[in-house]
Formats: sequence, C-alpha cells, structure tokens
Amino acid sequence: MLMNTYSLFPRWEFTIAAFLYNNDHDPLTDDGYSTTLYAKYMFYENKAKTGGAAVKFGTGMRPGTINNEDRAKDAFKSYWFNIPCTIPLFQDKISWDLMPGASFTRNYGKDSSTAWGFTYSTRVAWYPRTPKWSIVGEVFGTAGENVAIPEYRIGWRWEPSQYAVLAITYGQEFAGTEGAGFEIGLMLFTPPFACLGGCAGKKGKQ
Repeated sequence: MLMNTYSLFPRWEFTIAAFLYNNDHDPLTDDGYSTTLYAKYMFYENKAKTGGAAVKFGTGMRPGTINNEDRAKDAFKSYWFNIPCTIPLFQDKISWDLMPGASFTRNYGKDSSTAWGFTYSTRVAWYPRTPKWSIVGEVFGTAGENVAIPEYRIGWRWEPSQYAVLAITYGQEFAGTEGAGFEIGLMLFTPPFACLGGCAGKKGKQ
C-alpha cells in the first residue's frame, strides 16, 4: 500500500492511496491492484487534540471492506462515506475509534445491479507507559448486499515524533484466509507548507 495525504485547507485532508494484491505470496507476481481517493473534514476536535469527529467520503474502498472478487477493480465503481470518531479514555491511556459508514457499488454481480453496504470499523489503542508507543487492535468489515468477511488486525505502533509513525501488525479474516497477514507500515509527516488556508498550527501530511 502507498498512501499520500495532503492538508491544503484548515480541517480538510485529501488522500490518494493504491493497494497491490499478492494472494499467492510470490514476490514476482501480483493479483491486481486498486486505488482509493477520498476527502476528510474534521468538524470537531477537543481542546487537548486527543479526540474528535470527522466525515470522510470518496471512491474506491480499502481491502477488508469489499469482497475479494471486486476489490481489484473498485475505484469509481464503489462510493462511500463514514464518520470517524476518536474518544480518549482513562486520562488518554486508551484511544477508542469508531467509524460507521455506508457504501454503494455500481454494476455489482451478474445482474449489474447497485449493491449497498453498511461499513464498520472500531479500533482501540492502549498506551501503557508512554504516548510514544501503543498496542492497537482493530475490527472492520461490511454488511449488506456487498458483504465483506469481518477482519481483525492487532499490532504495535511507535510514534517517536510528530513527523513519523511506525507500525507492525498482523491481520486476518475471522472466517477465511484472505487477510493481510503480517504488515510493516511507516507514515511520514512533513512540516506545514503550501497551505492554501494558512499554515499556522497545522501539521502537513504526505
């Protein structure tokens, strides 16, 4: 997966991401790819900046929220929105994310009908000693006409500074074997620049 996010306006983020599939675990082959494009608007953030709520909308769904047969040809066929909410608990020792949403997919199945889905995701991060590292667990999937088998992901996340996040995780389907398996991810954040709405107090992302 490769993801780029840009914070060009206050409270807004714009993301472009690509996912490469390799079901046979052969590094010399691939099983297609998919892309997603979406925007996020944060309409609430607490004073401590440890919690808030936003709305996201876009085209192309991430793996785990769409069935395996359609995921490699999904962008501009599936459209979605969700409402991510972050709730800090126990003096910020726990951060709880909820992300309910909905999707619809055009030309779905043999009848080329429109398929609707209820997308869901919940994630808990536990910071036992320091805010720089945490243990994270997540469950996500889609119910409805365009169903996706629920998946889980668990792992370790390290945030050495405001400009970098490293994560090592393992994910799998609850009733299948098409989950992501072991993953290593690195997110890098730039200092603010080229902010069309002003850069004061913003952390730019790329």
